[in-house]
Amino acid sequence: MSVSGYYAWRKRPLSLHDQQEPRLEAQVRAAHERTRETFGAERLQKELSNCGVQIGLHRIKRLRTKLGLRCKQKRKFKATTNSKHNLPVAPNILDQDFGVSAPNQAWCGDITYIATDEGWLYLAGLKDLYSGEIVGYAMSERMTKQLVMQALFRAVTSHRPPPGLIQHTDRGSQYCAHAYQKLLKQFGMQASMSRRGNCFDNAPIESFWGSLKNELVYHRKFATRDQASKEITEYIEIFYNRQRTQERLDYLSPAAFTQRFRLSKIAA
Repeated sequence: MSVSGYYAWRKRPLSLHDQQEPRLEAQVRAAHERTRETFGAERLQKELSNCGVQIGLHRIKRLRTKLGLRCKQKRKFKATTNSKHNLPVAPNILDQDFGVSAPNQAWCGDITYIATDEGWLYLAGLKDLYSGEIVGYAMSERMTKQLVMQALFRAVTSHRPPPGLIQHTDRGSQYCAHAYQKLLKQFGMQASMSRRGNCFDNAPIESFWGSLKNELVYHRKFATRDQASKEITEYIEIFYNRQRTQERLDYLSPAAFTQRFRLSKIAA
């Protein structure tokens, strides 16, 4: 290139594409941080679109690579509850049929654990199969039937499900306990339990544990159980239920997906 050609090139105005680049870089980075480094390119595109930013999928992929933005890495984790007991076990009513047509038709429940410097923190949760919303949860330093009963009480209090709801869990002694089964009957719920050693029977709640641990727990060091409890509560209430969009839910959050269902019923 000649000297005159070089200076002519330098004076040439930036294309619209190049002018947009710094702004889009900032918006993609902000969306990546806002979604806690958990969204891939497609979900990030939907997130930006919901904020009024129109950008192609290929460009998002290119900008993520350019900016060094990557999702948090997934890790495997172990099952928690103990199914070695002599308590009665409910039949597997759900039988891996996770397709429901409305909220509060079926919930999946389970217990997981989180490490802190003070010791283990146990978390019991219940997930609605329609929206994926975590409808009830409780935390304690002990893994007891009272823990799962507290999670159930909270779910029933906040969602008021109609009689006949199927509540699926594994065969853990906490869920098989007479007091817990009695509580289910009082609420008009049907107990359903996984086959022995088959984690796929309770896949929806296992999927949530994976999200919680890969998006929060594995990237934090909790000094106390109280610190862990506060951050987990914020993750569930603010991020997972209300902000974290899912492809299965038409790129809506669980709360927004439930709200859309309710509004459609009112309109009908």
